[in-house]
Amino acid sequence: METYAHHLHKTPGKNFWHFFFEFFMLFLAVFCGFLVENYREHIVENEKEKQYIQSLIADLKSDQQVLSLHILHVQTGALMMDSLITFLNTPSLIANNTGTIYYLARLAPRLYPLSTNSRTFEQLKNSGNFRLIKNISTSNKIMTYYEKFPLIRLLESVNETEFTEYKKVASKIFDPTVFLKMEGVGAEIKRTSENPSLRTTDNELLQELSVFSVYMHGTKKGVLEADEELKNTGAELIEYLQKEYHVE
Repeated sequence: METYAHHLHKTPGKNFWHFFFEFFMLFLAVFCGFLVENYREHIVENEKEKQYIQSLIADLKSDQQVLSLHILHVQTGALMMDSLITFLNTPSLIANNTGTIYYLARLAPRLYPLSTNSRTFEQLKNSGNFRLIKNISTSNKIMTYYEKFPLIRLLESVNETEFTEYKKVASKIFDPTVFLKMEGVGAEIKRTSENPSLRTTDNELLQELSVFSVYMHGTKKGVLEADEELKNTGAELIEYLQKEYHVE
């Protein structure tokens, strides 16, 4: 009996420090796993952010080319509209320049919609991945660029409304068969070498058409200013993103 009792007394047990050590090791393993997973997720998100920025820069560079062409188109239209207004307000010039007036009246009012590429921005916004762009200054600069588009869309809409009224008056002044003969391939308008007659040279109608021409001329100038501001902002944004993210 003494021997048996002696054995029970000597059997080692698991004390508090043993359990604390096991708990600490388990906690350390879980915590280290969390750190590794968090670091891995951080790396993945940084890579995604850089990919989105590279794609955004490509969109912005494409916009720069489109804007250059659109600015040229609007400038040309504004100059043509200016010439048309001069003719409409100078009766003595009309008789010998009807061919030019037909050409200007057909082309000057045109305003092609600005067609830019906002694919990456829309993906960032709609997928919730805008959160990947952690620098608030960067996200603000991107938003500032894309917030300029609604003004251009509004001006395009205003131009369309003015153009509708313009066409109502123009239909009373110009011969549609002459306009048809001026049409080339696709949207091409060819200048006539003839001096076709106007349906009327009534000064009241000519002045009415001139008024809408003035409205549209002003709208084109507004579009031109908005285009140029957007182009400058885009160029600055490209430079900023390339420097910030070390990409080309």
